[in-house]
Amino acid sequence: MKRVAIAILSTLLYIALLALFFAQVEIQIEGPTGWAANLPTWRVEQYWWLDWFWGGRPLTGYHLWVFSFMALAFHLPIALLQRWSWHIELRILGALALFWIIEDWLWFVMNPAYGLVRFSPRFVPWHKSWIGPMPTDYWTFGSIGVVLLMVSFAHRDAKEEGDDHFIRVVVIVWSHAIGR
Repeated sequence: MKRVAIAILSTLLYIALLALFFAQVEIQIEGPTGWAANLPTWRVEQYWWLDWFWGGRPLTGYHLWVFSFMALAFHLPIALLQRWSWHIELRILGALALFWIIEDWLWFVMNPAYGLVRFSPRFVPWHKSWIGPMPTDYWTFGSIGVVLLMVSFAHRDAKEEGDDHFIRVVVIVWSHAIGR
């Protein structure tokens, strides 16, 4: 159990480090205007699926390509090691979800035009829905990311018990997530 806790903590720290570096890259690219507002890129301002999958924000060419690039980068270990499994995929997807939440938050914290003081719906119009002090996306994808990571590490902790145990863990976590 101690090894699993260390593995989870080291994974989270590495995700945070990646997010910190990428937030700085985006600050250098976007400057004080977020969501690619002043970048020379195409935009789809309104479409019904943007509300569901993009939090109501416009889809930009910049974000489409950068999200796709990061998804491929997070999957690089599968290509390099030539090994794939469901628990590896869950870990990658959980890490990717947490990466984007942490990166977005750090973009505000480290951006001289914002900082924590201006991290609110009043100053951040592209995050359309907030619950308390954070955009709804942070709560949603943060929870999804944590659940996916925990399930993927539960498999690692119980490898000796076989694949049936992994399936039971997924069913239990999913049941709690949907409230049954």
